[in-house]
Amino acid sequence: MKVKFIGGAGTVTGSKTLIETSEMSILIDCGLFQGIKPLRELNWEPLPVLASSIDVVLLTHGHLDHCGWLPRLVNQGFEGKIYCTGPTAAVAKLIILDSAKIQEEEAEKAIKEKYSIHEIPEPLYTVEQAKKVFPLFSVVQPGEKLILEDGSEVIFNLVGHIIGACSISLFAEGKTLVFSGDVGRDDDVLLFPPTKPKVADYIFLESTYGDRLHPDTDAKLELELYVNKTVSNGGTVIIPSFAVERAQSVMFLLWQLKNENRIPDVPYIVDSPMGASAFEVFFNNTKWHKLTLADCQSMSKMFAINADYQETLAAINDKGPKVVIAASGMITGGRVLSYLVNYIGIPETTIIIVGYQAEGTRGKKLIEGAKSIKIYGNYYNVKAKILQIQGLSAHGDQHDLLGWLSDLETKPKKIFLVHGENEPADALRIKIKEIYGYDCTIPLMGQERKL
Repeated sequence: MKVKFIGGAGTVTGSKTLIETSEMSILIDCGLFQGIKPLRELNWEPLPVLASSIDVVLLTHGHLDHCGWLPRLVNQGFEGKIYCTGPTAAVAKLIILDSAKIQEEEAEKAIKEKYSIHEIPEPLYTVEQAKKVFPLFSVVQPGEKLILEDGSEVIFNLVGHIIGACSISLFAEGKTLVFSGDVGRDDDVLLFPPTKPKVADYIFLESTYGDRLHPDTDAKLELELYVNKTVSNGGTVIIPSFAVERAQSVMFLLWQLKNENRIPDVPYIVDSPMGASAFEVFFNNTKWHKLTLADCQSMSKMFAINADYQETLAAINDKGPKVVIAASGMITGGRVLSYLVNYIGIPETTIIIVGYQAEGTRGKKLIEGAKSIKIYGNYYNVKAKILQIQGLSAHGDQHDLLGWLSDLETKPKKIFLVHGENEPADALRIKIKEIYGYDCTIPLMGQERKL
C-alpha cells in the first residue's frame, strides 16, 4: 500500500491524498489550491497519476480547498463514485458551482478590462464542467459501513467544522487508515463535538492551528462592540465569510444580539449567490446541527439575502450604516471584493475577519497591516478599520487536535500531519510526541510513502 501527498502538505489548501492498494486507487479529498500565486498555479497542473486510474473519491467535507478541484478531475477522465454525506454533497454542489461562476466572471472581467498577463484569460473550469461532477456523488450515512469493490471498508464519522463534515476511516489490506479532514471545535456555536477515533494504524491529521490556542474571549460580545461602534459612526461593517457554516455562525450570533436588543436596527445582509441555498441545507438537515427549524426560520427573517448582483449594487450604493456578510472568507474572490472596492477607502468602515487566512490571501495581508490591497488589477488604499474575532474559527486549535487523539486504544504506527503550514505542523508534532509518544512526520508535497 502506498500514499501520495498530492496536495494539502505543507499548506492548508489543495487537499488531495492518494491511497494505492494492490487493487484500488482511492483519493481522499480533491481540493483547490488558494493563496499565493505558486500554489494557485498548481490548480492548472495535471495530477501525477492519470485521473482515469482513480477508482473512487472519499470526500471529508464541502469546503473549496477539499472539493474544488473535482471538475478538473472529472474533465481529465475520472469516472468513479464520489462518496460523502448528504449535507456534504449539497454544500459541495453549491461551492463548486459558485467557484465556477466566479472564475467565469473573473475571466470575462480580465478580458474586458485587460489586466491579465494572459492574452486570452480562461476560467479554471466552467459551470458546465462543474455540473458534470454532481451525478458522481453517492451519499453515505455517518457510522454506517461502506464496502468498496475490492472489499475495503469505509466509515464516515462526525468531525464538526462545517455541516456534513466527517473524518474517514479506511480498512484495507489489514490496515486501518484514519483521515481527519478538518477537525471542528468541541464548543462550536452550531455543530456537535467531533467523534474521536479509537483504532488506527495510520492517521492523517490536519494541523491548521497546530501551534495556537483560540483566545478565551467572548466572540458574541466582541461582535456587539464592533457593530455598535461602527454604526454609531455612520459606517458599514463588512464580514468576509465562507457562505457555509461560518456565515451561519455569524448570523446566529447577530440574531441573538438583535433579539436581546444589544445591536441596532439597521440592514443585515448576507451577500452571496449561494446564501439562500446554504440556508436550505441547514433547513433540510436539522439533525446535523444545534438549531431547531424554528430557529432557522426566525434567523432567516432578520437578514436580506442577496442572490442577484443588482441587489449587491443597490446595497453598495446605499451609504447608510449596515452589516454585510459576504463571501469569500479569505477575500480571494466573490462579492466581498465589490464591497471592498467601494468601502475599504472609507475610515468609518470596519472589516471584521472571522476565520483562518492562508498565506498570500488578501485577508492575511489585511490582518498584517497592508496599507493597500490589489483587487481586479487595481490597488486600493486601506483606510477602513481591520479587526479580527478569533473565537469564531471553525477549526479546532492545538488543544482540540490533541484531544481528538485522546481516545485511541492502541498506539498508531505513524501520524502524518497534513493540511497545515510548516510551523504549526511542527509545533503540533512536538506536542503529540510529548503527550502521547506517537511517531509523527510532516510529509512534503509530492512525497510518496509505503505503508
